[in-house]
Amino acid sequence: MDRGTHLARTSDLGRISVSSEAVAQIVGHVAAESYGIVGMAGRRFPRLPGRDKLTDGIEVKARDGGLEIDLHVVVEYGLNLAEVASTVRSRVGYEVERQTGLTVAAVEVSIEDVRRSP
Repeated sequence: MDRGTHLARTSDLGRISVSSEAVAQIVGHVAAESYGIVGMAGRRFPRLPGRDKLTDGIEVKARDGGLEIDLHVVVEYGLNLAEVASTVRSRVGYEVERQTGLTVAAVEVSIEDVRRSP
């Protein structure tokens, strides 16, 4: 995700621009609050200076059909992985659309690891 990328929405009253970093922050907060998610899988991506752990493992891309969000997470051991991923996928899509007004075309959830919560 390029921190400088801005995603825009135009209406009759003007243009609204949201940075991809702001969208990633929303995604990170939703994931952190989701049942079964114990962390983000940031080690799969190079760490950028100044980037906090909340947005590690999150990529936001603008496409013609809307935003594509890739989310790499760590899930609590013993839970139904498909159910956790499905719940996170729907919550992320809903919250990003609700908070930004931008269309979400796809949310891809990749479970990179499972571990017991502390």
